[in-house]
Amino acid sequence: MRNLYARYLYGEVMRHKKKWIKFGVFHKISLIMITVTLAPTLLIWSIQYQGITNRITNHVDQYLGEVLARLTTYVDGWVEMNSRMLHYTARLPAMQSMIPEEQNPLLHEIVNAYPWNYLAFTIDLEGQNVGRSDGNPTLYYGDRAYVRQVLGGQSLVKQVVIGRTSLKPALIVAVPMQGDDRELMGILAIAMTIGDLSEHIVNVRIGETGFAFLVDEEGKVIAHPSEEMANARHDLQEHPAVRAGLAGRTSVTYQEEDGGEVIAYMARTAKGWILVVQQERSEAFSELTQANRQALLLLLVTIGMVLLIALGVSRSIAAPIRRLTEISNELSRGKMDSTITDRERNDEIGELARSIGRLGNSTRLAMDRLQKIRDR
Repeated sequence: MRNLYARYLYGEVMRHKKKWIKFGVFHKISLIMITVTLAPTLLIWSIQYQGITNRITNHVDQYLGEVLARLTTYVDGWVEMNSRMLHYTARLPAMQSMIPEEQNPLLHEIVNAYPWNYLAFTIDLEGQNVGRSDGNPTLYYGDRAYVRQVLGGQSLVKQVVIGRTSLKPALIVAVPMQGDDRELMGILAIAMTIGDLSEHIVNVRIGETGFAFLVDEEGKVIAHPSEEMANARHDLQEHPAVRAGLAGRTSVTYQEEDGGEVIAYMARTAKGWILVVQQERSEAFSELTQANRQALLLLLVTIGMVLLIALGVSRSIAAPIRRLTEISNELSRGKMDSTITDRERNDEIGELARSIGRLGNSTRLAMDRLQKIRDR
């Protein structure tokens, strides 16, 4: 009888024990609490992350796009202003006379009215310089590409060259001088330093790493923050942003030699130049990086708090089960005077404690009856 009650009692305790601590109470409770807590947290974080990513991406696109549009408008307006002035002046009878004494006062007036022009000059159909605003000896310009292009029929030609007068990068804008019968009589051209244009572009700063630069149709530098590259008319045709711009693309992300990523936006001006604005991706999306860092910190704090709570909860369950297991082992060995705690609890632990208490009382009564029967 004693062994029967003991085995039953021990089986009940072990059944409850396996139910709670088969995989470890702490681990099981921790897993449940972390799952319940982190599932909605991760869902909310995912939604917020997507929203922040879209917002920051749109902001970067809009900001860089606005800078690009503003610079493109400036470049187009700057070239257009000079082009209109040339076309108007080229129709004046004094200019079409191809007589230096009649042309030079007008050429001098162009330089006075538009001070960024350091030279206004005319060229005959043989490529020989006729009139000049600076009073210097005439030169031969027939070997210049812009001269050949105007003589070939183009109505407006621009070319960035190393000026023979200034010995610095200069923009040449040339137009044909034609009579009423459309007969070509000569070429009117201006040579301007690109300082004003370049300054307007290179002074654009986008954060700490962003800047803008301008190249011509062949990918050669017109304006660049690097004065060395600008003065040498550095060829950037193989630059990822320039190559993409020449191919008609409007944006590109590329990797620099040091491993950093750069985002660039490109636009082709009305005259065919490529304007580029670019910024390191890490800086452009720094707000997103900061948001991710804060979300990760919040996630780690949440996990830590959940583990602490799980530890407290598991201890409140595991410790009573261990005590009841020890009591059941003592009862199975015949020790009937063990004090059973946790009877006052209103959960499964309390129910188990009261059940063990009742089984212990029943075992003692049964043992007393057996003892009395044996003593008769």
